[in-house]
Amino acid sequence: MIIKVEGLTHIYNPNSPFETKALDNVNLEIAKGEFVGLIGHTGSGKSTLIQHLNGLIKPTSGKVIIDGVDISAEGANLKDIRQKVGLVFQYPEHQLFEETIYKDVAFGPINLGLSEEEVDKRVKEAIELVGLNYDKIKNRSPFELSGGQKRRVAIAGVLAMEPEVLILDEPTAGLDPKGRDEILKQIKKLHQDFNMTIILVSHSMEDIARLVDKIIVMHKGRVSIVGKPKDVFKKADELEELGLGVPQVTYFMRELKKRGKKVRDDIITVEDAKEEILRLLRGNGNA
Repeated sequence: MIIKVEGLTHIYNPNSPFETKALDNVNLEIAKGEFVGLIGHTGSGKSTLIQHLNGLIKPTSGKVIIDGVDISAEGANLKDIRQKVGLVFQYPEHQLFEETIYKDVAFGPINLGLSEEEVDKRVKEAIELVGLNYDKIKNRSPFELSGGQKRRVAIAGVLAMEPEVLILDEPTAGLDPKGRDEILKQIKKLHQDFNMTIILVSHSMEDIARLVDKIIVMHKGRVSIVGKPKDVFKKADELEELGLGVPQVTYFMRELKKRGKKVRDDIITVEDAKEEILRLLRGNGNA
C-alpha cells in the first residue's frame, strides 16, 4: 500500500469554544497505481484528510503512512514526502506568480536543488504531460492563458516535482465544459500512461463514475462507504441520506427499470447507458 491511514483523528481549535472534530478515527488504504475518488458533502472531512497525506497538517491522533514511512512521527522528512505526494488545491491557478510559464513550472524543481539540465527536462516533460505545447508557451505569461490552460500549467508545476501520488481537489471547479473535459482527459491520461496513484476530490458524480477505480465516501469526519463505483452507486438511497447522489444516467436507468424495462441496475456512465439502450431497442431487453 502506498497510503495507509490508521485511526486518524483531527481536532481544530482543541480545548476552546470553537473545538471541531474534522476527522474521527479514519482508517483507509490506497494501493500503488489506484485511481481513487474521494466524495462527501461539504464539511465531511475531505479537505482535512488530503492535507494530512502530504504532511501539511498533523494528526491529533493516529498515523498517516506513506510508502512505509509514518509521516506523523516526530522527525519525519516532510520535504521528501511532499515530493512523493503532490497536492493540487482548488483553483491552483491563483498560485501562479512568475512572469513566464517556464519559470512557474520550474519553481518547484529549482527549490529541490536540481541541476539546470534536470530542471529543463522536468519542465518540458510536465508541460507536455498536461497537453500544452512547450515551445509555443514556455516564454508566455501564464496570465495570458484561458482558465483551463492556467489550471493545466498549475498542475504541470506539481508534476514537475515527479510525485508518485497526485491529489487533485476539485480540479474542474469553475471551468467551462471545454476546460473541464480537457483537464479530465489529461488526468485520465496520466493515470493510464504512468500508472500514477491519483486521488480525485470531486462533487461531480459523473466525473467520478467515468474515471476512478475505487470510491471513498466521507461523512461527518468518518469513512462511510468504500467500494468500486458500480457497487457504491447502487447504494443511491444511502448516498442521498448523506447529502450526495448518483450519476444522472443512473437515475434514468433506474426509472426505466421501474417502468418494466429489463435493463441493468449498475449503469453509471453515458457510454454504458447507450449500449444498454441500444440492446433494448434491438429487441433483446423488452419488458
